[in-house]
Amino acid sequence: MAPAVWFITGSSSGMGRAMTERVLSQGNIAVATLRRPEVLNELKTKYSQEHLLVLRLDISQPEEISAAFQRTKEVYGRIDFVFSNAGYSMLGEIESTPQDMAQKMFDTNFWGSMNVARESVRFFREVNNPQGGHFIQISSIVGIVASAALGYYTASKHALEGALESMSKELDPKWNIKISIVEPGGFATRGAQPESLVQTPPHPAYDYEGSHVKFMRGYIPGTNQSSLSTVAMKALYDTLGKIDKAPLRVPLGKDAIKGFRTTAKSLEEDASKFESLSDDLLMDGKAIMTHLDH
Repeated sequence: MAPAVWFITGSSSGMGRAMTERVLSQGNIAVATLRRPEVLNELKTKYSQEHLLVLRLDISQPEEISAAFQRTKEVYGRIDFVFSNAGYSMLGEIESTPQDMAQKMFDTNFWGSMNVARESVRFFREVNNPQGGHFIQISSIVGIVASAALGYYTASKHALEGALESMSKELDPKWNIKISIVEPGGFATRGAQPESLVQTPPHPAYDYEGSHVKFMRGYIPGTNQSSLSTVAMKALYDTLGKIDKAPLRVPLGKDAIKGFRTTAKSLEEDASKFESLSDDLLMDGKAIMTHLDH
């Protein structure tokens, strides 16, 4: 069997680096993309281009996305998995975050990731022979459970997950394209590293006793458990790399599991509590409801 080709964004450190190393350790091919290719010089000395291709890619630049996929086509002729990991977080109150800072983050976390997703789907459909491939997006548990002090980061993940879920429902099954969204909990944070966390100036109104914002500002920057990324990526690789029917969402970490269940319970409670409000609102919705169930 030919080695699988993995196209990985954000491969400089953390989960992207861990997945790159896992792919290589299993004898497969890694196309490691990142803004500063020199970061992987040591890894390049260990592997030839037969198994490792390092490319510059800033996913906020659409032309660089196209160029990276084109180069991969030239070298390997196909892509089996796209592991979309590039992005960064922003710590600060909604009120204290300038709009231009939030928009810049959306350019990477949302637009950049979605442009990678669009190019992946096109490549899987039009380049791969036979058609098919698996797009894996690293999101965050805040894409399911909103967090204080991470408002715009949370919003970027909610937007990304909504768009990817819609995209998954648009794909023709005969293309054999899978989309999975991975929601890691807090264990995987690299918040102590400047390239992964932007902080806004504190808003004095939120410096009150018991403030969750104040707690998060003190907690997140000192948290660095990225060593667990190796364990997490091994588990993810061993599962998603061999599965036939890919799940849309994958919680990763005990806190993520708890967040899924808490959110599901809350939604069910709200649906039951307010169900009577909709008794006379949906006159002929059978066709719509049938599509929503798929």
